[in-house]
Amino acid sequence: MRTRKSRVTFEHPFTLNMDSGELPAGSYNIEVEEEEILAVNRTAYRRNAIYLFEEKPGSTRMLIVEPGAFDEAVKRDAAKDPGSQNERDDAAHTGDCPSL
Repeated sequence: MRTRKSRVTFEHPFTLNMDSGELPAGSYNIEVEEEEILAVNRTAYRRNAIYLFEEKPGSTRMLIVEPGAFDEAVKRDAAKDPGSQNERDDAAHTGDCPSL
Protein backbone atom coordinates (compact mmCIF):
# COMPACT_ATOMS: atom_id res chain seq x y z
CA MET A 1 0.00 0.00 0.00
CA ARG A 2 1.25 3.48 -0.78
CA THR A 3 -0.13 7.00 -0.53
CA ARG A 4 0.69 9.77 -2.98
CA LYS A 5 -0.01 13.43 -2.24
CA SER A 6 -0.92 15.93 -4.92
CA ARG A 7 -2.94 19.06 -5.60
CA VAL A 8 -5.79 19.45 -8.07
CA THR A 9 -7.47 22.63 -9.31
CA PHE A 10 -11.11 22.83 -10.35
CA GLU A 11 -11.91 25.91 -12.44
CA HIS A 12 -15.66 25.61 -11.80
CA PRO A 13 -17.88 24.56 -8.87
CA PHE A 14 -18.15 20.76 -8.86
CA THR A 15 -19.69 17.74 -7.19
CA LEU A 16 -17.97 14.47 -6.35
CA ASN A 17 -20.92 12.53 -4.98
CA MET A 18 -24.40 13.14 -3.59
CA ASP A 19 -23.14 13.28 0.01
CA SER A 20 -20.57 16.05 -0.45
CA GLY A 21 -22.81 18.57 -2.21
CA GLU A 22 -21.40 21.22 -4.53
CA LEU A 23 -17.86 22.34 -3.78
CA PRO A 24 -16.46 25.72 -4.84
CA ALA A 25 -13.91 26.12 -7.61
CA GLY A 26 -10.35 26.20 -6.35
CA SER A 27 -7.27 24.14 -5.53
CA TYR A 28 -7.53 21.12 -3.26
CA ASN A 29 -4.95 18.87 -1.64
CA ILE A 30 -5.56 15.20 -2.37
CA GLU A 31 -4.11 11.91 -1.20
CA VAL A 32 -4.34 8.88 -3.45
CA GLU A 33 -4.23 5.51 -1.72
CA GLU A 34 -2.94 2.75 -4.00
CA GLU A 35 -2.66 -0.99 -3.64
CA GLU A 36 0.34 -2.79 -5.09
CA ILE A 37 -0.40 -5.41 -7.74
CA LEU A 38 2.49 -7.79 -8.22
CA ALA A 39 3.17 -9.21 -11.66
CA VAL A 40 5.90 -11.47 -13.00
CA ASN A 41 8.11 -8.78 -14.49
CA ARG A 42 6.74 -5.49 -13.12
CA THR A 43 4.81 -3.83 -10.34
CA ALA A 44 1.61 -1.88 -10.88
CA TYR A 45 -0.69 0.04 -8.56
CA ARG A 46 -4.47 0.28 -8.40
CA ARG A 47 -6.15 3.33 -6.85
CA ASN A 48 -8.37 2.31 -3.94
CA ALA A 49 -9.47 5.69 -2.68
CA ILE A 50 -8.88 9.38 -3.11
CA TYR A 51 -9.05 11.72 -0.14
CA LEU A 52 -9.86 15.33 -1.01
CA PHE A 53 -9.30 17.99 1.64
CA GLU A 54 -11.65 20.99 1.66
CA GLU A 55 -9.94 23.68 3.72
CA LYS A 56 -11.80 26.63 5.17
CA PRO A 57 -10.62 29.13 7.77
CA GLY A 58 -10.61 27.23 11.05
CA SER A 59 -11.55 23.80 9.66
CA THR A 60 -10.64 21.07 7.21
CA ARG A 61 -13.09 18.52 5.85
CA MET A 62 -11.78 15.26 4.35
CA LEU A 63 -13.93 13.68 1.64
CA ILE A 64 -13.40 10.06 0.63
CA VAL A 65 -13.96 9.79 -3.11
CA GLU A 66 -14.19 6.77 -5.39
CA PRO A 67 -11.49 7.04 -8.08
CA GLY A 68 -14.07 6.82 -10.89
CA ALA A 69 -16.16 9.64 -9.41
CA PHE A 70 -13.04 11.79 -9.05
CA ASP A 71 -12.04 11.16 -12.68
CA GLU A 72 -15.55 12.09 -13.86
CA ALA A 73 -15.50 15.35 -11.87
CA VAL A 74 -12.14 16.29 -13.41
CA LYS A 75 -13.47 15.52 -16.92
CA ARG A 76 -16.65 17.56 -16.35
CA ASP A 77 -14.58 20.51 -15.13
CA ALA A 78 -12.26 20.33 -18.14
CA ALA A 79 -15.25 20.12 -20.52
CA LYS A 80 -16.57 23.44 -19.14
CA ASP A 81 -13.34 25.31 -19.95
CA PRO A 82 -13.48 27.54 -23.04
CA GLY A 83 -11.11 26.17 -25.62
CA SER A 84 -10.98 22.71 -24.04
CA GLN A 85 -10.57 19.74 -26.36
CA ASN A 86 -14.21 18.66 -25.81
CA GLU A 87 -15.50 22.10 -26.74
CA ARG A 88 -13.34 22.18 -29.88
CA ASP A 89 -14.62 18.71 -30.83
CA ASP A 90 -18.26 19.83 -30.33
CA ALA A 91 -17.67 23.01 -32.32
CA ALA A 92 -16.06 21.03 -35.14
CA HIS A 93 -19.24 18.96 -35.41
CA THR A 94 -21.39 22.10 -35.63
CA GLY A 95 -19.02 23.95 -37.96
CA ASP A 96 -18.31 26.71 -35.41
CA CYS A 97 -14.62 26.21 -34.64
CA PRO A 98 -13.05 28.59 -32.11
CA SER A 99 -9.58 29.84 -32.89
CA LEU A 100 -6.85 27.78 -31.23
